[in-house]
Amino acid sequence: MQIPIVEVAPVVLQHAPAFRDLFENRRQYAHFENYLTGLMTLENKTLSNISRSVIRSADKTNLSRFFSESPWDAEEVNDRRVSYLVEQTANRRRSAARSCLIIDDTLCEHVGSLFEHIDRHYNHGEGTYPLAHNLVTSHFVSGGVRFPVMALLYRRYEEMTEWVSFVAKHFPDREIPTAKKARTAFHKEVDPTLLEDPNFLKLHKEFKTKLALAAELIADALKRNLPFKIVLFDGWYLSGDLVETLATNQLDWVSVIKKNRNLETASFTLRDAQKKKINLDGAHIKVEDLVPLIPTSAFHKETVNGRDYWVFAINVRVPDLGKVRLVVSFDNPELTGTYAALVSNRADWSARQVLETYLQRWPIETFYQDGKGHLGLDEYRMRCAEAFQKHWCLVFTAYSFLHLDCLDATPVKDATKLLKTIGDACRNQSRALTERLLIQAHDFLRAGYSITNVCSRLFAKLQPQWGTA
Repeated sequence: MQIPIVEVAPVVLQHAPAFRDLFENRRQYAHFENYLTGLMTLENKTLSNISRSVIRSADKTNLSRFFSESPWDAEEVNDRRVSYLVEQTANRRRSAARSCLIIDDTLCEHVGSLFEHIDRHYNHGEGTYPLAHNLVTSHFVSGGVRFPVMALLYRRYEEMTEWVSFVAKHFPDREIPTAKKARTAFHKEVDPTLLEDPNFLKLHKEFKTKLALAAELIADALKRNLPFKIVLFDGWYLSGDLVETLATNQLDWVSVIKKNRNLETASFTLRDAQKKKINLDGAHIKVEDLVPLIPTSAFHKETVNGRDYWVFAINVRVPDLGKVRLVVSFDNPELTGTYAALVSNRADWSARQVLETYLQRWPIETFYQDGKGHLGLDEYRMRCAEAFQKHWCLVFTAYSFLHLDCLDATPVKDATKLLKTIGDACRNQSRALTERLLIQAHDFLRAGYSITNVCSRLFAKLQPQWGTA
């Protein structure tokens, strides 16, 4: 059963005043507080349910206008959030040399195609192409301190350029293939003609790959003077262009390397268990072909974060990346099952340093889980891009307030463990609001109101929902 919310969540009351000047009137600020409270405490996070559940909230129409028409700026709110978090965590973070910026992306899946910029994106985990918005994000991690920094919406080339419409305009009698290879060949055939259309050319120039968005996120973090020197990302983002960007900015990096990537055989020497050189044919060898050749005796055990790993490290050259430190890691001494292959520009780091650093990437995964599971990152129903990007901004804000609540009250600079999870923090906010509801009911009863009248006052906005249950 859903209960009414009679007050703003305590953690919102604590931190929201730092954002008050970004809203031009008290009504906008009240929407800000109420929406954050609803995201943290309600299972159903739609605009209608938040407006229905929060006693002092305006109706759904007013809350909807807060996202689609009100002149508050999501970028300003996000800038304030990041600077506020940097200030609040100053005595808890590690040094910049040990702090990381993580780049990754996630899908916000939906049913229906009425959302602006919605398209089919590949879901790596399930091998499907759901309708979704693809959100590329940066995330700051420094010991126990971790929070999202910025988000950019990736738009596929065909959606961004309205490619299908321009094909219909210039090639009205041609059928667009659906098979991947045939469609790619069709692109090569028709795109030169489409690029002669100035309207298509303009959209073509506005298109940005995920790698370009990743570079923008790194530049954004540097512009904010975030205290980090290491960038972490998965194998999809491991490219020569991104590595060059990192080198230009004197940033270190660690990434997974795909197992079909080539290594230059002339750049390293591999020896068998008897210390004899293993001859490798050809100029290149794939990671997946190299690993079985590494003798068991070359691996050694490292314990990181309480878990044992068996690791091997060697410096190699990778086409487009240059000299890197390659680390192969198994989770068992028999070296069976799957393994992780990591690479870093820090050729002087030990296998333990590379592995320990990359494991700091995990908080972005838990952020996506918490953002979707507890805060409604993907539960919006706003159709226009401005509105759902404001929703993402407020989800980031809700997460950030809750994260501050998860940190130890006693500053510990190198602590990595948190007092509670984001889920625990959400439940604590719900519990506090339940207590406030009981106190409010008690105060009404002491003032002489009947129990029927008290229930009518407190549950009036929820009654229509009960009637349709």
